[in-house]
Amino acid sequence: MIFTPPEIAQLRQDTPACASFIHFNNAGSALPPTPVTQVMQAYLAEEAALGGYELAARQAQENQAFYPAVASFLNTAARNIAWATSATDAYNRALSAIPFAAGEVILTTENDYVSNHLAFLQVCRRFGARVVVAAESPAGGVDVADLVRLIDVHQPRLVAVTHMPTSSGLIQDVYAIGRACRAAGVWYLVDACQTAGQLPLDVAAMGCDFLSATFRKFLRGPRGAGFLYVSDRVLATDLAPQYIDLHSATWTGDTSYTLQADARRFELWERNFMLVQGATEAVRYAQTIGLARIAQRTAQLAAHLRAALATLPGLRVLDHGEHLGAIVTCTVPGHDPLRLLQTLREQHIHTSVTTLDYARLDLQRKEAAWVLRFSPHYYNTIEEIEKVTKVFFKIIC
Repeated sequence: MIFTPPEIAQLRQDTPACASFIHFNNAGSALPPTPVTQVMQAYLAEEAALGGYELAARQAQENQAFYPAVASFLNTAARNIAWATSATDAYNRALSAIPFAAGEVILTTENDYVSNHLAFLQVCRRFGARVVVAAESPAGGVDVADLVRLIDVHQPRLVAVTHMPTSSGLIQDVYAIGRACRAAGVWYLVDACQTAGQLPLDVAAMGCDFLSATFRKFLRGPRGAGFLYVSDRVLATDLAPQYIDLHSATWTGDTSYTLQADARRFELWERNFMLVQGATEAVRYAQTIGLARIAQRTAQLAAHLRAALATLPGLRVLDHGEHLGAIVTCTVPGHDPLRLLQTLREQHIHTSVTTLDYARLDLQRKEAAWVLRFSPHYYNTIEEIEKVTKVFFKIIC
């Protein structure tokens, strides 16, 4: 399971930008490996020489490889995978397929993603549904027992859980929640935006009906690319997103249509096949390394960084939970977060800031108006962590 020094050296060689700066913003957008960029550059050059439709037809088999590649990554079948332009695009397609009525409940957690919660509020405004938030456990993360109790009390139309929030390193137990949803027959939607490419994901064991994710984060793929997993339970119904097109359905009569039998009913026809091929290569690259190995290394790097930052005077490390991953968050009272961010960039250190309006429930509970977010990946090193800690000490002291 251990990454050897020669292997780390090769991974960093595959990531040429490592020579120019320390990239601890993988939870925002990771550095793509050379094989991913090469695939996309080659496709774009050939498309310019041949034409978009013509190249798509010529490379139809390569483009279709996206589905079995992502399916293998999730322990499912190709029929259960849909292409999307982002994690939020995928999430909203799934959410829009759920038929809500006045008074029905969306059950979620305090560690939800901002765009998801905004979509919930829109559902409430549009259909008269309501959002119920399960309690936080003392250990950190949703109290699964309370969530199960709320399922029994409210019989929610949907349980929606973010596997790892944008505002901390917390990893929530989406597998235990999935078992409860299956037992109750409740639709279950998982946001795996921050864990796809960081942790092994098994949708069969998770028991979810939908799972959304992006490629630009820990999968190290291109921006503008995401995917949606759709369970066989969903596909056995007539659930479909709010809007469909000639790809998602077939026009069978003047006033009739038939949905695609597989997850393609959640897609639209138009897509950038350069991104499709880059995303496919990103999945293959991650699987070659091994998701269990990636999970172990990223957790170790994050734990080392968390411990190092905790030694700095006046700084609060805010990650709280039984299981923590490769997002490390802290706040430094009395400092301007945007100024800290800019100063770190001037020192060739990449990170990001999350403010209260991105994670109201989580950050209000932590009494923090903002957090500085460091997110290392497997190609980062202990030496980089030590350098970042020294530089940050000089900035805040």
